[in-house]
Formats: sequence, C-alpha cells, structure tokens
Amino acid sequence: MRSPSVRVLLLLPAFLTLAGSAAVAQSPTFGLGRSASADEVRAWDISIHPVTGAELPPGHGTATEGALVYRRQCARCHGADGTEGRAPRLVKQNRPEGTHAWNLGRILPIRSPYAPTVWDYINRGMPLNREGTLTPDEVYALTALLLYWNGIIAEDAVMDERSLPLVEMPNRDAWAPLPDWTPGEPRWPGYPY
Repeated sequence: MRSPSVRVLLLLPAFLTLAGSAAVAQSPTFGLGRSASADEVRAWDISIHPVTGAELPPGHGTATEGALVYRRQCARCHGADGTEGRAPRLVKQNRPEGTHAWNLGRILPIRSPYAPTVWDYINRGMPLNREGTLTPDEVYALTALLLYWNGIIAEDAVMDERSLPLVEMPNRDAWAPLPDWTPGEPRWPGYPY
C-alpha cells in the first residue's frame, strides 16, 4: 500500500498538465471581438429605478396616443382590447363576488407596485421578438393606455418622466419596500453591479 505522499507525487504530472491547458485556454483572442466603446456601454445602460423612476428618458404619452400604437404594435398578440389573444391579458377581469378575495374580486394584470416598472417592462420586452424598437414616446403612450384600461389613471393623463413615478398603483402597499438606492450605486449591498 502506498503512502498518501506517494499518491500525490504520482498524480502531480496530471495536475500540471491540466494547469497548463487552463493557461492555454486563457490565451489571446486572436483578434476576435473587441472591447465595447463608451457610447455602446451607455446605450445598454437602461436601468430604471422602480420607485423613483430615476433615469427614465425624456418623452410623454397619453392613453389616446397609446391606442394608436397598441393597434399597430400589440393587438396582433394581445387582441383588439387587451382581453383576448394568444398573449397574456392586459385588462383587469371582473370575477363573481367572493372569488379571489385576495384581490377584491378582480384579477389585476398589472401586479407591479410601482408604475415605472410597467414602462421598463414594455421598453425592454415588447413587442416580442422586436424588443427595443419602440421609442420612449411610444412606451409612455402604451404605459398610459394600460394604466387607463385598468382604471388607474384618467384617459387624458399625460405620462412622462416626472408624472409616471407619482402614479399610485393598486398593489403599492402589498409589497415589501425596496431599500434606499441612489442611481450609480450598487442596488443591493454586496452585489457587484
């Protein structure tokens, strides 16, 4: 029977071979790819604070304007009025009294406690397979339309970077508050971004 130190010596060449191949894997890129420019990094920096709306871009929109954008960009998946179609429902659904007591007898499709997150979701994720193609004005208009359809704002309310964070969402008090955060600082202590 061999001692543990003899076993280590016998395995040492295998470890050195693996270490050498790991070093080769870290070799130069051979001219493939490049570092992102400052403008490219800025273009991808699209984080929006969910509560304060910090870093929302300039723009504005109303539910009336949103209806036009909706017909062109959203109706094919969500249906003509947001209640049918192959994509998720966008308008609250009334239920018989006593069902779903946890939400007062209605299903709210907008579950977010903060309105800027609705804008952020539309901006980042819609229309499906063409994400990022909507202008800020179109996103504000669609956000206004969804908030209007769900009885949260008036039809003529103008949504922009100042008014959107002030919208009182129905689920605002049903969620745990976010910790204090300032744009440019890490959002969660110890989290590296």
